[in-house]
Amino acid sequence: MPSFGQISGRALALCAGSALFIAAPAWADVSDAGALSDLSRLSLEELANVEITSVSKRPEALSAAPAAIYVIGSDDIRLSGADSLPEALRLAPNLQVARMNASGYGISARGFNHSTGTSNKLQVLVDGRSVYTSLYSGVFWDAQGVMLDDVERIEVISGPGGVLWGANAVNGVINVITRKAADTQGGLVNLTTGSNDSVANLRYGGRLGETGAFRIYGMAADYGDSRTPAGGGGRDSWDRAQAGFKLDWGGEGDSVSLQGDVYDGSSDPVAGARAEGVIGGGNLLGRWVRSRDGGVLEATAYYARDHRTITSGISDSLEVYNLDLQYALASRGGHTLVVGGGYRQNQDDFRGAFRTSFLDPASRTTRLGNLFLQDEIALRDDLTLTLGLKLEHNSYTGLEYMPNARLAWRPSDHALIWGAVSRGVRTPSRFDRDLINPGLIAGGPDFASETLIAYELGYRGQPAANLSLSVSAYYNVYDNLRTAEASTAAVFPLVIRNGMRGETYGVEAWAAWQVREGWRLSAGVNALRKDLSLDPASRDIFGVDFAGNDPDLQLSLRSHMSLTPTVDLDLDLRSVDRLRSPAVAAYTELGARLAWRVTDQVELAVVGENLLQDQHVEFVNGSVARREIPRAIRASLRWGF
Repeated sequence: MPSFGQISGRALALCAGSALFIAAPAWADVSDAGALSDLSRLSLEELANVEITSVSKRPEALSAAPAAIYVIGSDDIRLSGADSLPEALRLAPNLQVARMNASGYGISARGFNHSTGTSNKLQVLVDGRSVYTSLYSGVFWDAQGVMLDDVERIEVISGPGGVLWGANAVNGVINVITRKAADTQGGLVNLTTGSNDSVANLRYGGRLGETGAFRIYGMAADYGDSRTPAGGGGRDSWDRAQAGFKLDWGGEGDSVSLQGDVYDGSSDPVAGARAEGVIGGGNLLGRWVRSRDGGVLEATAYYARDHRTITSGISDSLEVYNLDLQYALASRGGHTLVVGGGYRQNQDDFRGAFRTSFLDPASRTTRLGNLFLQDEIALRDDLTLTLGLKLEHNSYTGLEYMPNARLAWRPSDHALIWGAVSRGVRTPSRFDRDLINPGLIAGGPDFASETLIAYELGYRGQPAANLSLSVSAYYNVYDNLRTAEASTAAVFPLVIRNGMRGETYGVEAWAAWQVREGWRLSAGVNALRKDLSLDPASRDIFGVDFAGNDPDLQLSLRSHMSLTPTVDLDLDLRSVDRLRSPAVAAYTELGARLAWRVTDQVELAVVGENLLQDQHVEFVNGSVARREIPRAIRASLRWGF
């Protein structure tokens, strides 16, 4: 494996390459660059009024959004000590985040976290670019490098989001939103090293004339081994390097942005493996926004290419071309309309190795087109009805429809009660239709879309000046869920079909309590029940547990305390119920961070993860060796200049 210094050098080289895109005749005034904020100084009312966009695709206050949405702010991420996007997502109480090994995670909302880590009902976006892959329906989390210091917020919606975000936003949406270039001026160095991981983040931002700004960044990480059950090294350490840039121009009337990233990574060589595990790729995204007379027109286009090779010798690549247009009309006669459409083309290539699975055909081009309309209707000053519909056409199942109706009532200035009925769709992937392993798997030529009808009821409010609360309950009805069925009397080869249906229901709740100035407590609870069954004619061989491996209950408690004006102590306690198949015992773990703001630009911190046990299991992929997550201690330096 390359040394940490080597991969840091790769990140710096990539960062320098990004700088070739930039011509900067005027540099920023960096007198306040990199200054550290303090979350405890914000009131709960200020946090409730933070502006979000993921629920209605237009700016609105979090307190007015009729959905189960949790917002992870930039300060939340910094105070947690998270060093990767999946670890930052642990802050959302409406997600299940489970680490399988050094590089693999299973992340889901409202269940169906598959044992392979391929949660296929959760849409994930970074600045509007979908990172949900059409190849196998899910997210490769090891490929999702985001410089956390540049994140403005992460909006996590649990529940269907198909009207705005399309098919596969069945159980939830994660929308990572990075800061404008003008908000990341000056330099930043963030270095972390410890018992298991080492991470280096570098960024510089400046001005481009009177209305433009830019930033360039480089990241490098070396993630250490997980552990075997006997306590030995799991031989799955890996490294990753990434660099990118962002350019913004314009003002209130017209604005243009251009951004891009490139990355590569590799795993520790395994003795006897056919190939070294490697990943790589890049993306380029442009956005134009025009505001006129209260209306906002937005056009977004991006290109992305990702490739990977795994140790069995299987290699794949995926290219995505995407265009989205939307227009948010000015409010008229109590109606606030958002209309839009989009087109996406996916080109993939999947090559199996000797005696491995493959896709037939090895290469395929699929297309996706959509139109949507959402109308927010003010029935009264305190009562709003939102109606929406998305029509989406895909290469596998043709036209799919995703309607949504939401009713929101504000009984007071500090309370919102809402309800919703929605339909979600999970469309087939290449693995569902075309996966072949001679004698074992014969694809799924007739596999159709999985569907959901969801019923939700929620409350969000501030019962007291120092207390905020959000509670949502849901009842989900699924049909046509994926099964692997016997095709002959001898069982094999298996065929992918839609032989399962069922119901899930649960409650998600979280609260924040400002105990006193400088001390805030946050708590969350997530309870889930599933009742799934096979169709009478199904010949599925794995059973309903194979559809998802989810805890019945999750609890979390976080404390942020300013011990002095410059010293912070953050504690994060989480408890996760047992998993059934593959079996994983319930566990409770503690994280801690002690930080000293030496100046407004310099912060030193010590971070501890998984402090209650030497190592523990969080999630198991039944097809590979079981790995456990070790205790980790690391120190960090953050310097803005």
